[in-house]
Amino acid sequence: HALCRAEEIPEGAARGFLIGEGGDRIDVVVVRRNGALRGYINSCPHQAMPLETFPDKFLNGDGSLFVCSTHGARFRVEDGYCVSGPCVGKALTAIAVDVVDGVVRVAI
Repeated sequence: HALCRAEEIPEGAARGFLIGEGGDRIDVVVVRRNGALRGYINSCPHQAMPLETFPDKFLNGDGSLFVCSTHGARFRVEDGYCVSGPCVGKALTAIAVDVVDGVVRVAI
């Protein structure tokens, strides 16, 4: 699935995307940190809620952690591992991210 141009996700930023329709729709987030793009299913393992309340507002102030806006769980950007909050020790579900001809793509 093609999501956007790679330059549309700047360093230290994250963007959310909806893939598919209806019951087959999947909510994903792609983040760029230290030059690398990483992708996750946008669902907190605590109660299967999307991480953000406002569009593309996923990260803490320095961009090192995803923050679940519902219950405050914090997840490392590098591996999605929860370091604090109600689901500590669990992790976001990672998805493969690739850039082909300047376009960010995920395989789901």
